[in-house]
Formats: sequence, C-alpha cells, structure tokens
Amino acid sequence: MGIREELIRICREKIDEKVASLKKSMDGLKEDLENESKSSAGDKYETSREMINIEWNKLSQQLVEFEKQLKTLNRVQHLEPKETVQLGAIVDTGKARYFISVPAGEIYLDHQRYYAIGVHSPIAQAMLGKKKGEFFSFRETSTKINSIA
Repeated sequence: MGIREELIRICREKIDEKVASLKKSMDGLKEDLENESKSSAGDKYETSREMINIEWNKLSQQLVEFEKQLKTLNRVQHLEPKETVQLGAIVDTGKARYFISVPAGEIYLDHQRYYAIGVHSPIAQAMLGKKKGEFFSFRETSTKINSIA
C-alpha cells in the first residue's frame, strides 16, 4: 500500500472513531430523553427535554459533517495525482508535509509527520493550483513547494 492509500486509511479510521463516539453520545441522549419522559412534568421537564434536543441537533450536525468527510475521502481515493496542488495531493514544503483531503490533523506514517487538511482550509487555499517549485504565501511567509504526489 502506498503512502497516499495509507493516509486515506488512517484518515478514515480517525473519522470512524469520531462517528462511533458521536453515535454513542446520541444513544445516551436518547436514553436520557426516554428517562425524562417517564419521570417529569412541567417547566423543568420541558427545559430538560429542550436541552437534550439542542445537544442532539449539535451532534447530528457533526455526524453529517463526518459523513461528508468520508465521501470526500472516497473521492480522493479515485483521483489520480496531478502536477498541481489539488484535492488528494500530498505536498512537501520541506517544513511540513500536507495531505489535502479532510481535516484529520497530524498523522505519523513511516517516521514522517503529515498534516491532513481540508481543501477549504486557509493553507490549502494558498497552495491550490501551485506547481512543484512554486511559492505560496501563508501568514506573511513565503514557502516553496518541493514536491507534489
């Protein structure tokens, strides 16, 4: 398995862990809601139910976002590497290695550190469309792109 495939696999694992945690939290909220329905009445009951619903909606939105990230990884898996920085590219600047995919954070692979970043992140936006040997500016610093895979 190549580096790109390994990065995709690790990103997918990280997202799957987050999804599992969210679903567990949502199950707990569902249980809390059922318990509230059995035991309470009045204003306190309504306030408690509303707080649970707010938390449920927040977790649901996060779940939708993670599902979008999994779809993005599926797209990345089928993209061929190009000469320019784009979705699915592994960019080496000498200072850091970036995997333009989903915001999964730091990944250590074969004693190398990679940063999995979303295509809409500010640094990815600064790099998009650039070629090997070109420079991009981010936070008032100019950085050269050493390689794109």
